[in-house]
Amino acid sequence: MLEALPNPVTTVMRALADPTRRAVFERVFESKEISVAELTRGSGVTQGAISQHLKSLKQAGLVAERAEGRNVYYRAAPQGLEPLVTWMDHYGVFWRERFQNLRDLLKEIDP
Repeated sequence: MLEALPNPVTTVMRALADPTRRAVFERVFESKEISVAELTRGSGVTQGAISQHLKSLKQAGLVAERAEGRNVYYRAAPQGLEPLVTWMDHYGVFWRERFQNLRDLLKEIDP
């Protein structure tokens, strides 16, 4: 059996499925740029764990990094969310149609 290549939507969903990783992404997203040390402060998570979460987010295309001396700064890469947005748009059309059909049916039942 052939193993399928990772789907970009699946990659983004997996990266954001972990609550701690999602919180890290949100902090990066809210900051213009932020270092690992800044992300670690007050998070209740070790610097090593933060680094691993950032690695996963970077592999999913959700963050970009910039090295400056011994420090590495992270910023959100909003274009990394594009596969998820496209997927949601596709299913949004599906659900809007279903809700419209339900509204029409309810009007027929109770005019």
